[in-house]
Amino acid sequence: MKLSPWAKNISPSPTLAVDARVKELIASGEDIAGFGAGEPDFDTPAFIKDAAKEALDQGKTKYAASSGVPALRSALAEKYRSFNGIESAVANEVIVSPGGKYSCYLAILATCGPGDEVIIPAPYWVSYPEMVKLAGAVPKIVEAGDDQGFKVTPEQLEAVITDRTRMVVINSPSNPTGAVYSREELEALVAVIIKHDLYLMSDEIYEYLYYDGLSHSSPASFSKEAAERTITVGGFSKTFSMTGWRLGTLHAPAPVAKAIGSIQSQTSSNATTFAQWGALAALEKPDLARAALDEMLIAFDRRRLMLLDGLNGIDGIKTLRAQGAFYLFPNISSFGLASNDFAARLLEEAKVAVVPGSGFGADDYVRLSYATSDSIIEKGLGRLRDFCAGF
Repeated sequence: MKLSPWAKNISPSPTLAVDARVKELIASGEDIAGFGAGEPDFDTPAFIKDAAKEALDQGKTKYAASSGVPALRSALAEKYRSFNGIESAVANEVIVSPGGKYSCYLAILATCGPGDEVIIPAPYWVSYPEMVKLAGAVPKIVEAGDDQGFKVTPEQLEAVITDRTRMVVINSPSNPTGAVYSREELEALVAVIIKHDLYLMSDEIYEYLYYDGLSHSSPASFSKEAAERTITVGGFSKTFSMTGWRLGTLHAPAPVAKAIGSIQSQTSSNATTFAQWGALAALEKPDLARAALDEMLIAFDRRRLMLLDGLNGIDGIKTLRAQGAFYLFPNISSFGLASNDFAARLLEEAKVAVVPGSGFGADDYVRLSYATSDSIIEKGLGRLRDFCAGF
């Protein structure tokens, strides 16, 4: 039997593969220090679960509007105005999807087609290039290593833009690096995007997860011209530990949002109805939401510094200080192994799970998530230290 060109050209997610392997090993009795999964180890806040339970009890289990429950879309539009600063945001420019990942794919699918080029800074989230290929477009990778803080420059953008360029992808805070673009850096990139009349997909799934006194900037808030070209992607997974709920969000100019809504209506239909009512509680009860988020941020910040200090205390490892999300991206090139080999040996020999940097377009690195317990971080660092001492 033959497979389609899309199926043959797609690569599986390395982050999910590592997570699946870790769960297999744990189920077989192995003691694994896992740094692979990009999901908070906290439970979903009780008030959000209670709202979903209430929706179930009220029979809100049927089809909903494909672009999202109207009350949730309205609340999200207000959030985009008040938090993100997108003054023009209205409900019909908001889409609720089955996950932030699907929101990204919808954004690309609605604006890019065969032969179009999409500029993706590396290190990148593993799914961006694959989504571009699924749309028939071509990923154009621009490397931004630790020597430039993992952030692409306007000059780099200018150098790779062609008459086929359709979109630029920016993820801040970043997965896998935790790097954060300042407002000034984003404004410089947006100026290039406006100059060449391109789309910007701004992946802001970690928009609440900042440290060191930093705050979030949304490119769509910079100007009318920026808003007309920016698709802002987000979701509830990282902020409220709702990864399994599969709820993504998206704000786009009205014509783009309409096209995205049409695509979703013919693919996934609507995101899970009762889950949307749970998410609505996160927006309608800001005091409870803020308390839950602050609890996570305090823990994440402590773990970030613990892991950063531990990694940089190991000979041969160099790690930049991440200022957002919940990842560190250490450089392991001094050990002379490709990231796949380093990660495989580390798992089998030391029982420590990390994600190879090759999947993020950066083979000199591995990704560690500190969305895990202090005890796992302490145990994992000890094992990693012993492993590296063997080189």
